[in-house]
Amino acid sequence: MAELWKSLPSWVRNIVVPILALIVAWKLLWVVVGVVSSLIGFLINVLLLVGIAAAVVILVKKAAKN
Repeated sequence: MAELWKSLPSWVRNIVVPILALIVAWKLLWVVVGVVSSLIGFLINVLLLVGIAAAVVILVKKAAKN
């Protein structure tokens, strides 16, 4: 691998490789952000569903007492 790196022209090592590394890092960052945001959205949906279910149970119990 070191031989391959040393065989590259200096402009490729100093310009092209860092730009490619930045592009890959940017894409990975957006993948992570997308996964995290989808998990947060899923958790919010679950919490809303649990809250609605709890409200229904409470209302049904109150209605059953009367």
